[in-house]
Amino acid sequence: MKSGLSGDAPLDQLKEITTLQTQFEVFRQFKKTVELYGYRCFLVLRLPPPTSLDLAENSIITNFPAEFLGAFDRQKLMRSSPLFARLRTSIVPFSFRYADFVAGRSAKDALLAAKLYEEFGLVDGICLPVQSVEGDRCAVVFAGEREPLDNDAIAQLMLLTLHLFQRLGEVSQRSAKLEQPLTERELECLTWTAAGKTSADIAQILELSEHTVNHYLNRATKKLDTVNRTQAVAKALRRSLIR
Repeated sequence: MKSGLSGDAPLDQLKEITTLQTQFEVFRQFKKTVELYGYRCFLVLRLPPPTSLDLAENSIITNFPAEFLGAFDRQKLMRSSPLFARLRTSIVPFSFRYADFVAGRSAKDALLAAKLYEEFGLVDGICLPVQSVEGDRCAVVFAGEREPLDNDAIAQLMLLTLHLFQRLGEVSQRSAKLEQPLTERELECLTWTAAGKTSADIAQILELSEHTVNHYLNRATKKLDTVNRTQAVAKALRRSLIR
């Protein structure tokens, strides 16, 4: 199992981070960090208020499977999540294991959470609280199947995460100034995607070819400086571009 502790890889990453120019490049660097430390997925999110029920809508950038995010939100697991409850009261990193997903939940929610995390192999991980330059409380989560990191590795990962999060904010701010407005068709396609429709469904609704729908969605994804449709929809919702 990779631990991220050998060689000069972390130092090399710090140098690479300063050269990143787009959100997609930051995304790839996060994936590289995931692999370096032996995890499977990462999630960067704004810390949602206690009343929020949507994980996908509060996600900034992630490679968590869209199916996981969709199931998590459909089952409303945010409301009873012990991990998010702890993030609201902690500013230090903390590791989590399988048992933490069910602690304090109702029997029904505990079963749903356990099955979901097991299905996607996200039963161990670490939560790293961070803060944006605007003062927003955020967090970076790494998850997979591995033993907890030791204190030295946590400190090392926290350093990398802070630099990556800072760079993400910088490139996102720059891209926001350069973004092109979305066309009516692009907004329509995003709206139907947010409603759970596939490209084939949208093509039938809008009387377009599936190829054309994919073209609009890909263009909207690029304009919003996101890495996939799930991220594009989440960003469009946060900006009230769609409902």
